[in-house]
Amino acid sequence: MKVLYYQCASGISGDMNLGAMLDLGIDPEYLLKELSFLGLGEEYEIKVRRETRKGIAGTRCEVCLKDHGTNHQGKHQHRTIRDIEKIIGESQLSESIKNRSLRMFHLLADAEAHVHGIDRNQVHFHEVGATDAIVDIVGTAICLEYLQVDKVVASTVELGGGFVSCEHGLLPVPAPAVLELLKGIPVSTGRVEHETTTPTGAVILVANADEFTDQMNLLINKVGYGVGKKDFTIPNVLRILLGTQIPKNEGKGSGLTADAVQYMIETNIDDMNPEFYELAEERLFGAGALDVFKTPIIMKKSRPGIKLSILTAKENLAAVEEILLRDTSAIGLRKYCVEKVILPRTMRTVKTKYGPVSIKTSYLEGKKIKEKPEYHDCRRIAIENNLSLTEVYKEVGKYLEE
Repeated sequence: MKVLYYQCASGISGDMNLGAMLDLGIDPEYLLKELSFLGLGEEYEIKVRRETRKGIAGTRCEVCLKDHGTNHQGKHQHRTIRDIEKIIGESQLSESIKNRSLRMFHLLADAEAHVHGIDRNQVHFHEVGATDAIVDIVGTAICLEYLQVDKVVASTVELGGGFVSCEHGLLPVPAPAVLELLKGIPVSTGRVEHETTTPTGAVILVANADEFTDQMNLLINKVGYGVGKKDFTIPNVLRILLGTQIPKNEGKGSGLTADAVQYMIETNIDDMNPEFYELAEERLFGAGALDVFKTPIIMKKSRPGIKLSILTAKENLAAVEEILLRDTSAIGLRKYCVEKVILPRTMRTVKTKYGPVSIKTSYLEGKKIKEKPEYHDCRRIAIENNLSLTEVYKEVGKYLEE
């Protein structure tokens, strides 16, 4: 299982998260190209550079606003959740990136609405809704979709201390919206007298982390450091680890691993335009579905139909069910608990003449029995070099044989 682990000993902000993602190896040009689909290029520029904090080197990703992102008084333009929905919804980003981005903004809007005692649609995001936060949140969705991890885990979140100045005046740290977002999540305070976790950083964790724990159970493949703007008495960096979960073998040395309990949702459809499946499937994956597949079946009265099956974790059941009933012609569904048994897996990276490619290796009873390159890496190389996938897989195969 491919896992992304956030170590938030110095908190988290949107720019620190993007910096850590780039430090993991995501190509800045890829991020910039995807962000260009938002159509906000005249409002900002992104500066990426290496910096150190207390001797730790990492990547600083700074979103610099231009005058286009301010009003005549030089203040950031305020945007409502509907403004942001329009920007993201009308973009050319993939549906999964749109859904992940909007999920974060909806959580943020709900937190701000609760704090200020108003309706979600009345929230004016101020700094949080300015262009830099849109870039931070949508950029996070782009990076997470690119990495295609199976699970996101985060540590206890450091919030800092003291006071922070904002458009509402001087507020105690953490900001009220941060506390609202992090209800039920382990936090710590007081390591420094500064704000270490911003609302944007908090919502990134809340919307995407499957688990919060300080116990790591990983084979670490990559480490990324995202450098914060300020220099504290502690290293102001966000550390993100990309690795493979260490399997807990069950049975008599079979080497098989029992994965977490999941749910299978099914429905039979015989009256829907086949063109509708693509959008429904994109939205299901965006809501957290682990797998979506279709099976041809013969239904009552000899009607040909499709059995639509969705595998999902328990926490995403409600969202997946809502999309299934809303975006297909189904008027009902069935669901049941399933348990996956998987081979232990590890990930490694090989360097080819076209660039790095991730390799997934599976084991049975401690012996390597399967090995294959990650499709997304091969697809990227094929597009960038105008090659067929067959040529790319053949080239990568040479390195596997070695």
